[in-house]
Amino acid sequence: MVNPMDDQATVPLAHSTNDLVKLKWRLISDLGRELEAINPPKDQLKNKASQYLPNLFSQLKINLDQATKDELFKQTLNEMFGYGPIQSLLEDNEISEVMVNGPGQVFIERNGKLEKVPVHFDDNEHVMRVINRIILPLGRQIDPDSPTVDARLPDGSRVNAVILPVAIDGPSITIRKFQKEKLSMQKLIELGSLTDNMAELLRACVIGRLNIIISGGTGSGKTTLLNVLSTYIPENERIVTIEDAAELQLQQEHVVRMETKSPNVEGRGGVTIRDLVRNSLRMRPDRIVVGEVRGGEALDMLQAMNTGHDGSLTTIHANSPRDALSRLETLVLMAGFDLPLKIVRQQVSSAVDLIVQQTRFRDGTRKITAITEVAGMEGDTIVQSDIFKFEQTAVSSDGKVIGASKPTGIRPLFYPQLEAAGYKLGAEVFGANIAEILAANRNRK
Repeated sequence: MVNPMDDQATVPLAHSTNDLVKLKWRLISDLGRELEAINPPKDQLKNKASQYLPNLFSQLKINLDQATKDELFKQTLNEMFGYGPIQSLLEDNEISEVMVNGPGQVFIERNGKLEKVPVHFDDNEHVMRVINRIILPLGRQIDPDSPTVDARLPDGSRVNAVILPVAIDGPSITIRKFQKEKLSMQKLIELGSLTDNMAELLRACVIGRLNIIISGGTGSGKTTLLNVLSTYIPENERIVTIEDAAELQLQQEHVVRMETKSPNVEGRGGVTIRDLVRNSLRMRPDRIVVGEVRGGEALDMLQAMNTGHDGSLTTIHANSPRDALSRLETLVLMAGFDLPLKIVRQQVSSAVDLIVQQTRFRDGTRKITAITEVAGMEGDTIVQSDIFKFEQTAVSSDGKVIGASKPTGIRPLFYPQLEAAGYKLGAEVFGANIAEILAANRNRK
């Protein structure tokens, strides 16, 4: 076969992957030299590259069909100005997550379901180039001595990368895309994530300054729900947000956003969630919103909730409200203090008012499956009361989960706090049958 880099004659190019890869990197090299020579302003680089690319290709005297040539040009520009093979996936608004499992396997999440896509990298080095393009502008680094990193794309998308030796099958990238469309509570209701009555209760709980924990598994929609609930925080309150990688999109004006910092190559200068939670207490916050508690900062968060910083919000990884409390106890013990379990549980029960359980089902849907009150202690046990509960009744022939969220009929103990904040929720919100109540009153008369 004729060498595709031979520029002495016009030759047809066999569409082998290897040949096209060589051609792509040749064009990148030539284009880089052209741009270096003219040195255009940074904001004009991509436009200039697009203008020069067809001419550089024609100089190679290689014949390609139009579709292949268009794809080649697209890949070349994506390598130079984007994130290589996954750039088009990041631009697709229907895709919520991109997962690279080594150079040969790329998966996406679309509409809550995972699927493999016909996208691949050239080799491990190609994946590493994309990882470094993401993290180096942020002052982060990744190497065999520090083989994991969390970062954030300029648009706010969250990135995790893992390399050898811990990533056995090659460098891995996971990108949780930043959703440009800001979901509202009404949209969540339309999607079937919760009912109108559940939404009314949650709104009252946020405005009534209850301490709320959103519990759920990975990808269940915890951060999305946290964003939606935060919209109910009044404009006149000072909010401090604390995250590993900033994802929250609070709309209020008076917001201080803080993000953790990784240590430098000498292991110094790192700032943890726990450091930021402690520091936030000196910033006169009305509300503290922590993206996720997963370490010793849980103790600091509980102490903040117990010392006047009510109305705080956070998320935790757990599969049920009961599991959320157990995990919270474990995280508090990770703080390094030798506290008796009963004391820990007293701290939890007095600090946390409400647990909202978020679940992602096998059909890709995400629903609030429980709204649970933390109702104090009974002996050595934390008492919980479900206010709303999702009941799955069946699975349709096409795999859709069928069920409904229903109130349990229990009026929460924190209801007087909601009334004090100006909310008088009707008995029907909690599942009481108004006709039965009226009949009972008539009978008593």
